[in-house]
Amino acid sequence: MSNMIKVGMADLKLCKAPDAITTLGLGSCVGIAIRDPMTKIGGLAHIMLPDSTQFTGTVNIPKFADTGVEELVKIIVAAGANRTRLVAKIAGGAQMFAFSSKNELTAVGQRNVEAVKKKLAAMKIPILASDTGLNFGRTVEFYPETGDYIIKAVGKGVKTI
Repeated sequence: MSNMIKVGMADLKLCKAPDAITTLGLGSCVGIAIRDPMTKIGGLAHIMLPDSTQFTGTVNIPKFADTGVEELVKIIVAAGANRTRLVAKIAGGAQMFAFSSKNELTAVGQRNVEAVKKKLAAMKIPILASDTGLNFGRTVEFYPETGDYIIKAVGKGVKTI
């Protein structure tokens, strides 16, 4: 029987088939699922903010898109995945609060999605599918064996990308 590995906010974990991995409560946060389809080794990061360079002192690496994606790739490759075969799927990045102005500071979800896409492109990791934006939170499950990324949202049903 396989295990369901839980990833918290500002966290990331490795997952090998047949196990699966999940994270709850992706509002403006983004869940980045990366895997090697041949080895079926993957992982999931739950990032909260786009850019670690805006902060000084001790940094929680998985909290930020720029450092979290790099760290996730590093642990997946260290576990035996081939860097050149990695592919990604992303979900989250919602606009959770309605503000009258479209202030850049309130658009954290959109900025998170843009930062994740930019980082993955820089690392030459293709995004095969995404479910981002809008105004609702998501819970996700990722299955490195098949690549299925299941997205659950209250009142929206379940979809697989």
